Amino acid sequence: MIDALAGPGKAEADALGPAGLLALIRSRKDDEDRAAADQLDLAARWADLHPPESIHSAAAFTVAGSEHEEPIAGDGCPLVAEFCIAELGTVLGISTTAAKKLIGHALELRHRLPRLWAQVQAGRVPAWRARLVAETTIHSSPALTSDAARFVDVQVAAVAGKIGTAQLDRLVAETIKRFDLAAADPVSDPEDGYLHVDPRHVTIHDEDVHFAGTVRVEAEIALADALDLENAVAHGAAAQKALGSTESLDARRAAALGDLARTQTAFDLFSEGPTGATAEDGLPAAREVVLHAHFDASVRDGQTVFGPTGRLEERQRLLLLDQLQSWCADSRTKITVKPVIDLATDLSTPAYAVPDRIREQVVLRDRTCVFPWCGRNARACDVDHVVEFDHQADAEGREQPGPTTTSNLAALCRSHHRLKTHSAWHYEATAPGIFEWTSPHGHRYRRDRTGTTALDPPDPGPPRIPQQRRP
Repeated sequence: MIDALAGPGKAEADALGPAGLLALIRSRKDDEDRAAADQLDLAARWADLHPPESIHSAAAFTVAGSEHEEPIAGDGCPLVAEFCIAELGTVLGISTTAAKKLIGHALELRHRLPRLWAQVQAGRVPAWRARLVAETTIHSSPALTSDAARFVDVQVAAVAGKIGTAQLDRLVAETIKRFDLAAADPVSDPEDGYLHVDPRHVTIHDEDVHFAGTVRVEAEIALADALDLENAVAHGAAAQKALGSTESLDARRAAALGDLARTQTAFDLFSEGPTGATAEDGLPAAREVVLHAHFDASVRDGQTVFGPTGRLEERQRLLLLDQLQSWCADSRTKITVKPVIDLATDLSTPAYAVPDRIREQVVLRDRTCVFPWCGRNARACDVDHVVEFDHQADAEGREQPGPTTTSNLAALCRSHHRLKTHSAWHYEATAPGIFEWTSPHGHRYRRDRTGTTALDPPDPGPPRIPQQRRP
């Protein structure tokens, strides 16, 4: 019955009984799992077609805050040309980083975790669970050798459908100890002999912002630090109540934690530093945190009236005017009001270098890197001449083909700036802030302030019937 009802409309689905509907849902879930397994296989095949060569250096993950890079898959996996990854990502409608992870997971599973790979391709283990294992083995510290990865593969294959994150962490820790991978700097647990995995972390979940403008903070810290933090938060909450706050205890504790972040009120920091940087209230000077907030405003009866909601550039988040007013009410907050820049005006300069005012206009217009599905903040991007600036045009008396003007500039992160410069990707500005990209294989995308739209792709020809791998 399920095969006969493949792709049913709403009316057909409504006509199914409970058993039939559950069977259809299960069938769709099986289809989803098969498609995810096929996507891993095809991603690995795409990597096979693009080994590193000439300008296409090997793809890697850059570790934040350092010059260190990590390969996209572990020792023993083939290298992949970095510029091929962006095209796969755009076809899938995901960022280049997400595509890099997909290819890395596929190669890690196929080459270093072959038993788990076989289970995924046979439909016995869902792709998402196998990718969780691959992510762990790729970025293990210290790195797992090929033999160590095979040991993990043998252990995981027997329970791949059930293993959780905590079990996987313990298995990797045991593997590191078994293969003596931490011999250069051993840190062992004297009671059970297993490698000690330091669980401390502080994670701010700023990708999931509540409509009220709050985020969840998760941490695991040393017991002594936790006790000190509890005392500081409780003291701050009590002080707010004594000063007349009527908010709930939880709200006051949350505000107290924010005060700690702004004023660094650790117990040993109240003394005046060598430069005398202590504020008048006896607290150390807060670190500077710059936020860029944008609100629409209108003039009514001679007064400027701001809208109730605005946009925070950092993480591209919604911002409430009430929140901004509460932040500005803090006596330790410094506020800088910059003049309004008209985004409709085409600013220009005869020079090649982009002056600050033009750069600021491009940043405000583009908001992020303008490569398809890239979300890197424009303030961290290069400003690129869409049509290349000709440095010899003035000397030879020719018109400048690529002037330094807002309509010929775009924000590109360093990775996609290199991609545009050194690969067959190219783009053009069809209107200020609207760009059309063409990939090496002819796929076209439009990028504007609303996001990315895939345009008519080239005809791929008749579909190939994939080889049946499963009964």
